[in-house]
Amino acid sequence: MTEDPRRQVLRLRKKHAPADYERPTPADGARLVQAQSIWHAIGAGLVVIVVFAAIWSMLTQALGRYLPWLSLLLGVLVGLAVRRGGQGLDWRFPALAAVLTLLGALLGLIVVSAGTTAEEFDTSVFTILRNVTTMTWPVFFDEVVGAADIIYALFAALIASALAPRRLDRRQFHAVRLWQESSGDSSGP
Repeated sequence: MTEDPRRQVLRLRKKHAPADYERPTPADGARLVQAQSIWHAIGAGLVVIVVFAAIWSMLTQALGRYLPWLSLLLGVLVGLAVRRGGQGLDWRFPALAAVLTLLGALLGLIVVSAGTTAEEFDTSVFTILRNVTTMTWPVFFDEVVGAADIIYALFAALIASALAPRRLDRRQFHAVRLWQESSGDSSGP
């Protein structure tokens, strides 16, 4: 084959050509590590949880049917939000996504139950939530939370933790490894 520097229309792009590859530096890895933010990940996850709980409640009211498997969708959305918001590389971000998903599944169940109760008593969801007492919680967990809710929430947490870490390409991974070796840090992506 001839080495033609001009681009040919029908030729595939060369992803691993030696001329296109620049060696990453530890500074590139340091920038990637400094870009991660646990607070941004928490904020993004909380926004997704609140919006999803409201949509879940409205969908339950519109269909007249409770859909427990929607917590799996919550896991996907929280995992992607934590990935996008936090840009995390280490173990904290999958753990955070799992915890946020479990809390979000519980919050969604509370809001859906409050919406159903509000419809029965012909009042608003906020009135029901405002009048919750310590005597309400044992009854709620005995009568409303079932095995399916727990199983779906646990699987949603696994999904969220799998989707939460930032995906690195080969060059970025190499840069983070160089940064770790230069700084003596043994934890990694």
